[in-house]
Amino acid sequence: MNATDLTKTLAQILLSRNWTVSLAESCTGGLVCATLTELAGSSEWFERGYVTYSNEAKTECLGVPAELIEAHGAVSEQVAKAMAEGARIHSGSNVAISITGIAGPTGGSEEKPVGTVSFGWSTENQVLTKTMRFDGDRQRVRQQAAEFALTELIALLRS
Repeated sequence: MNATDLTKTLAQILLSRNWTVSLAESCTGGLVCATLTELAGSSEWFERGYVTYSNEAKTECLGVPAELIEAHGAVSEQVAKAMAEGARIHSGSNVAISITGIAGPTGGSEEKPVGTVSFGWSTENQVLTKTMRFDGDRQRVRQQAAEFALTELIALLRS
């Protein structure tokens, strides 16, 4: 499914539950928020988005403990989990997605190469995380991350 189809599917699921979604984006810089708000009527189910690019923003806006970032790095499932929970709780939405990663072309390491992206999905009952490695240039990594985040949320909500 492309981003437009993913957005329409997510909208249908959220509307059927009378739910809202929020985002906490780092490496995607608001790309998912922009994708979701392309759909007319998204104000019925899209609550808000946080672009928390810096570690300070993750702490100040989402309540991610600085010690967690220091211990695991901003690109980690632990931080993605805290970002997703923070976005959901601070926004009052029913579900939230977080994305933190290394889109490149610089910033990677042997342990976390360019294309490494950690995700979190938070509902009232659970928080799931996953780390993926995407190939391609900066734009391609960001696009793949955005589509993956939506695909996984849809699967979570359908399960």
